[in-house]
Amino acid sequence: MPWYSVYHPSLISKAVVWFIQSEWKYKNKPILVVLDPVGRVACPNAIHMMWIWGSAAFPFTSYKEETLWKDETWRLELLVDGIDSEILNWIKEGKYIFLYGGDDPDWIRRFVKEARKVAQATKTPLEMVYVGKSNKRDQVQRVSDTIIRENLYTHSWSEQSMIWFFWTRLQSMLFSKIQLKQVDENDIVMQEIKKLLSYDKQGGWIVLARGSQIVVNGHAATGLQTLAEYDLMWKEHAENDGFETAFKEHYGKLHSVANPCCRFEFSHSMGRIPDRLTCPECRRNMHVLTTFQCCHDDNVDEDFFVSSVIPPSTITN
Repeated sequence: MPWYSVYHPSLISKAVVWFIQSEWKYKNKPILVVLDPVGRVACPNAIHMMWIWGSAAFPFTSYKEETLWKDETWRLELLVDGIDSEILNWIKEGKYIFLYGGDDPDWIRRFVKEARKVAQATKTPLEMVYVGKSNKRDQVQRVSDTIIRENLYTHSWSEQSMIWFFWTRLQSMLFSKIQLKQVDENDIVMQEIKKLLSYDKQGGWIVLARGSQIVVNGHAATGLQTLAEYDLMWKEHAENDGFETAFKEHYGKLHSVANPCCRFEFSHSMGRIPDRLTCPECRRNMHVLTTFQCCHDDNVDEDFFVSSVIPPSTITN
């Protein structure tokens, strides 16, 4: 694949700069515009599909991107493919797997303790992986160090590059869907991606899977409460339903009461920002607010954010 570059940005004419910024929506983040052999745009930005599918996305056209999404489902491999081979082995063995994240060491201690206690009581083959957060790198590293130091019996991605890649891929999934205008409320994969990104912004999250199948994609506080109420959870659903159904049903009950708000943040440097988004919880259109955020945090752009927030409890017809 041939690559061309200019010796210095000043050599690019103002008309070309204007075209790239206005037509290709380039601001501060790198983009990869794919042109066909006669110079027509085949994909306005192929970076997202490269992060998600790698070389399988070749020749990186919008048509290829649509085709790849048609073959995808909401499954654990979509989240961790190319990052951790150990998780792929657990999937093949049909184990229960908790992916979880956050930056509160106390919550993580309690969550791991309760999960292990329930797994032992129900004789459930359970593996756990700490995946951190999309930002706050220093806090995430401290939590990883705590997990190792206190021997909390949970797998942790100690390499920051693995955590970075996980969140980069997840955010790329969101922007890929937006770019293809696949943002309707009937798109299950899109709704689940929005939930996970929203829970991460709220502080913490959990994903419970049995093998490849994702059972619960949930909020950290509700997930911990579900495990802490193990006796009630198991009594309601008995041994006939098993851990998977018991956890899912009890989590659903607690979640329907808590009903947390959803929140998304789009940096203006991303270029293409959706005109509207639906809340993955209540499926209503979300309000759009402007937020100014300090740039001292890890992985935060030195730019202001557009934040979409709606508390479902305040919605009226």
